[in-house]
Amino acid sequence: MPFLAAKTNDAAQRRPFSLAARAALTTGLVLAAFLGAIGWTLSRTYAASELNKLQDRLHDNVISYITGTDVRRDGKPLMPDTPPDPMFARPGSGLYAVVLGNDFHWESSSALGRDFSFLHQLEPGQSQFVGPVDTELGRLYYYSFGVALDVPDHDPVRLTFTVAQTEDELEGNTAVYRRSLVGWLATLGVMLIVLQLMLLYWSLTPLRKVANDMSRVERGDTDHLDSQYPIELTALTERINAFIDSEREQRTRYRNTLADLAHSLKTPLAVIRSQLESSSDISVTARLPVLDQVRRMDELVAYQLARAATTGRQTFASAVPVAGYAEDLVQSLEKVYAAKNVLCEFDIEDGAAFYGEQGDLLELMGNLLENAFKWAGHHVLLVVKVLPQAGRQRPGLLMSVEDDGPGIDEHKVEKVLQRGVRGDERVQGHGIGLSIVQDIVRAYRGELTVDRSEEFGGARFSVMLPPN
Repeated sequence: MPFLAAKTNDAAQRRPFSLAARAALTTGLVLAAFLGAIGWTLSRTYAASELNKLQDRLHDNVISYITGTDVRRDGKPLMPDTPPDPMFARPGSGLYAVVLGNDFHWESSSALGRDFSFLHQLEPGQSQFVGPVDTELGRLYYYSFGVALDVPDHDPVRLTFTVAQTEDELEGNTAVYRRSLVGWLATLGVMLIVLQLMLLYWSLTPLRKVANDMSRVERGDTDHLDSQYPIELTALTERINAFIDSEREQRTRYRNTLADLAHSLKTPLAVIRSQLESSSDISVTARLPVLDQVRRMDELVAYQLARAATTGRQTFASAVPVAGYAEDLVQSLEKVYAAKNVLCEFDIEDGAAFYGEQGDLLELMGNLLENAFKWAGHHVLLVVKVLPQAGRQRPGLLMSVEDDGPGIDEHKVEKVLQRGVRGDERVQGHGIGLSIVQDIVRAYRGELTVDRSEEFGGARFSVMLPPN
């Protein structure tokens, strides 16, 4: 059953966009907006240009009709026999000419039978360009110009010349231009996006190299970030290397200090115990309680020093192979418990490694194995499995030790694993070893469970260290 509340929360969380994704998305949106604005501007400019061309063309046709028109002495206009454009001679061609006067109405052959009632006369010198206008002929653009033709011995003849054209040609030209424009802009946009992605990939290569080198440091493959980086990243990588060195130096100094403290405390205790055991001036009745308290003090010092020396989970830790150290520990324990003739079997997965301090692994595995050897009848089983997880640099580790001893009653498990029990209250039974195991597992944010071995019937201690 778990004793540790501080577990790693692996609930799925939405991962933020990477720098490359952010840059690509932002560039794509800006590029789409920019090309869209360019396309809209060019389309509007082209449409306005085509409209101006149409107006100029209609104006030129009107001028051609005006210059080709004569007036008889009786004031009746004579229209030109040859139109300025052959389309005026084809019925329904889409290009029409209409001349309006006080008592005069003339239409080109293309406009015969068509309704131009929406036209009206203009004052001489007045011009008008209108469109598009919805008519029975379709949507039209037309240009009108009012003139006053002089007639000898007669009042001037006032006429309004109008040339109209359907919007089909204008819209057709504009549609072709827009399709061509969209095609070219889309091609240009794709080329720019591909180029931008290539530039992003090249620009972010140093960051990916830093991340890869950091992963190598975390896996223990190297000690420092030792590659050459751009000047913008040099300050960052130098500070990271300084932090790694500082962490390792502080950890080494801390452990050395604890070792000195252990020597300082254990030596006086050993002297006191030696003096008490060899002294003949003190009665046995008075000596035994003092020896017992000295022994308990010695065990408490050992427990507290081992607890303080636990390094715990580290960001930059080397991989410590489990198999070799397990064999050494078991060989030592088999000598200690040779009288019990205990057989220890291994089930260690290839590549199983402990990411932390070697001393923590020895304390953790050594105490579990020693506890199993102490209570086992004849069999002990050590199982070590790797717990990989996608997205994590270092896999987790599952370590379990089983024995064929009496086991631990279910109602006593909680008491065995409860927190806050002082070391001197736990010397009996499983000793201080289990307390050290709990502290190490807690320091590595792991989980310890105790149940009954299905294979041997004794106790099974399982430690799960999460991936990180």
